[in-house]
Amino acid sequence: MKNKTNLNRESRFAGALKQTLKGLVVGALILTGIDAPLQAQEAEYSRPSWYFGVAGGANFNFFDGSTQKLNDAFTPPTTFHKGTGIGLFLAPSIEFHKPNTRFGFIVQAGLDSRKGDFDQQLTDCNCPADLSTDLSYITVEPSLRFAPTKGNFYLYAGPRFAFNQDKAFVYQQAINPLYPNSVAPADVEGDFSHVEKTIISGQIGMGYDMQLSKATSKTQLVLSPFVAFHPYFGQDPRSIETWNVTTVRAGAVLKIGSGHKISQEVKAVIPVVGFSVVSPLNVPGELRVTETFPLRNYIYFDEKSTDISKRYVLLNKDQVKDFKEDQVEVFAPSTAVAGRSQREMTVYYNILNILGDRMGKNPNATIVLVGSSENGQAEGKLMAESVKKYLVDVFAINANRIAIEGRNKPKIAAEKVGGTKELVLLREGDRRVSVESSSPALLMEFQTGPDAPLKPVQINAVQVAPVTSYVTFKVDGADEAFSSWQMEITDENGVVQNYGPYIQEEVSISGNTILGTKPEGDYKVKMIGTNKTGEIVTKESTAHIVAWTPSKVVEGMRFSILYEFDDANAIAMYDKYLSEVVAPKIPANAKVIIHGHTDVIGEEAYNQTLSEKRANDVKTTLQNSVANLGTAGVTFEVTGMGENESAAPFGNKLPEERSYNRTVIIDVVPQK
Repeated sequence: MKNKTNLNRESRFAGALKQTLKGLVVGALILTGIDAPLQAQEAEYSRPSWYFGVAGGANFNFFDGSTQKLNDAFTPPTTFHKGTGIGLFLAPSIEFHKPNTRFGFIVQAGLDSRKGDFDQQLTDCNCPADLSTDLSYITVEPSLRFAPTKGNFYLYAGPRFAFNQDKAFVYQQAINPLYPNSVAPADVEGDFSHVEKTIISGQIGMGYDMQLSKATSKTQLVLSPFVAFHPYFGQDPRSIETWNVTTVRAGAVLKIGSGHKISQEVKAVIPVVGFSVVSPLNVPGELRVTETFPLRNYIYFDEKSTDISKRYVLLNKDQVKDFKEDQVEVFAPSTAVAGRSQREMTVYYNILNILGDRMGKNPNATIVLVGSSENGQAEGKLMAESVKKYLVDVFAINANRIAIEGRNKPKIAAEKVGGTKELVLLREGDRRVSVESSSPALLMEFQTGPDAPLKPVQINAVQVAPVTSYVTFKVDGADEAFSSWQMEITDENGVVQNYGPYIQEEVSISGNTILGTKPEGDYKVKMIGTNKTGEIVTKESTAHIVAWTPSKVVEGMRFSILYEFDDANAIAMYDKYLSEVVAPKIPANAKVIIHGHTDVIGEEAYNQTLSEKRANDVKTTLQNSVANLGTAGVTFEVTGMGENESAAPFGNKLPEERSYNRTVIIDVVPQK
C-alpha cells in the first residue's frame, strides 16, 4: 500500500543511481579520449602507484531487530522487525599500491544511504501498517588492500566511520479491509529519535582492476567492479531498541593514475631479456590414432578414507552384462575429466571394471591386492578389502581367487627413507591398493612383478590438436628480470588480443585459439614485461600462424610406457615389449615421435633431464630393433618435455594423474 511519497523516493533513488552510472560511463569516455593522444607517444611509462577516482554503487540493506518507539511524540500500535531496501553509495576514492606488490590502501568518503522499508505489520485493529526510512550517512572508509597474486584481483578490509545525515521516517496505516468505508489515519512523517550521530563498524570486500588504457601510457584509466559486505556489528542506528542493519554493497570504481616515464638510465639497469616466437608449420592433416593405453595397476585412496574414491567408475550388478572393455566411454566417471587426458583417464577410472571383466573371462586368473597406508597395515588391509568386496559383490568373482595384504608403504614406494621434500604429494601416491598377479591374461606383455601394469586397452579416436602444433612464446631471462609479463597480439586488421600475465619463461598457446576461424594469418607480437621496480620493458616480434586443421586421414599408432617415481631405468623392463610388440608395427619410412614426461614433483631442471633420458632410452631400443628387423627409412624425433604442465598429457592434481605423467609416449606416423 505504498503511497506517492514512497514512489517519489524510489523514483529519486533510481534517477540518482542512473545518473551515477551515466557519470561513470561518460567519465570513462572522456578520460579515454584524453588518454588516446598520449598513447601515440613513443615514451613508455610505468604503472601508477596513486589512483584518484569516484566509486558508485548500490547498498542492499537488510534490517533486523525491533523498533516501535519512533520518537518522543509518536509510538505506533505495532512493532516493526525485518526489512530491506536499496540505497545509493557515491564517494570519491583515493588508492595507493605500488605495481606488482601485494599491499596498499584505499580511502573512500561520501554519501552512504541505508534507506529501506520494514516488513508490513498488522495493528490490533487488523489494519496494515508500513514504516520506511531515508536513513543515510556521510561515510569515511579507510581500507587495507591486498592482492594475493600481485595481479588485478584484490581484497580489502577496514573500519567504517559513518556520520548521520538523514533520519527521516514515514509511517502509514491503512484501514481494516473489513470496513472499506472507514477513513485511514494520516501518514506520520518525522525523524527518529535517539539516533546515533556517529557509527563505527567494519567492511570487507573484493574487486578486480580492468585496464581501460594501455599499460605503457602516461595516463592510465582503470575500472574496478567490486562487492563488499558490511556486517551488522556496530550498525545499530539508535541508542534504544534493537534495530540493526546489514549491508551488501555492489558497484564500481572509475579511477585514473599517472605513470612515471621510464628514463634511459632506468632502462640501462633492467636485465637484458630475449623474446622469441616459434610458430610450427602445421600442414593440414588429421591423425587418426589407434592408441595402446597402459593400465596402471594402482587404485588410489583419499586421505582418511578406506572406501573406494568416487573418482572411480563403480557399477551395479545389472550393469556388468553391458560393460565392454573397448567401450568404456559408455561408463564415464561422475567427476568430469577435461582436456587432453579425458579419453585416457576415462579408461583408467574403469580399472576395477576392466579387472573384474577380465577375471570373469579368465576363471583361472588370481590376484593379490596389496593395500598401503601411512596409518599402518590394518588400514591398508581395509583399503584392499574394499576393492575385493567390489569385485566379489558386483562381478561375482570367487573370493578365494583374491588375496589381500596390508603394508605401511607399497613395495615400490615414492617416499624414500630420509626424504624431506614434497612429502604430501609423495604420500598421496603411496596411499593405494596395488594389483599383483602372475596371470598373463591380466598383465601387459612380458611383464611380471609388483609394478607390472595390467594389459593395455586399445582406444580408437581422432586426435585433437597436439601440443607440438601450439605457438611457443619464450622470454629468456624473465625469471630474473620481471615480476610478470604479458602479450599484445595484433592481426593484419589491427585487432588486438591480450594474454597473460605470466611469470614463467615459456608459454604455449594453441594457434587455433589465436586464429579463431581463420586458417592462417600474420601477427605482430608485443611482449610487455614489468620489472620488480614497476618499470615497463617491451619487446616485439612477428609470427605467421597456421591453424591445425584436419583434412586427410593418416592411420597412426600410439604406445606408452610408464615409470615409477624418479625412475629412469624402467626401459629394462620394457625392452622386450618395445622390441617385440612396438617395433614390428612400425612400417617402412614411418616417422616415430617420442616425448618424455615427468610429474611436477622435484626440481624442474632435474625433471627435464630425467624426461630426456627416458625418451632417448626408448629411441635407442626402438632404433636398434627396427634396424634388426630390416625396416628402412624410419626417422625419429625425440623431445624431453620435463614437468612442463602446458605440454603434460595429464593433470598434476591427483596421484593417478601424476603417475600417468611419468611416461614416454610413442607416436608412429606413416609417411606417404
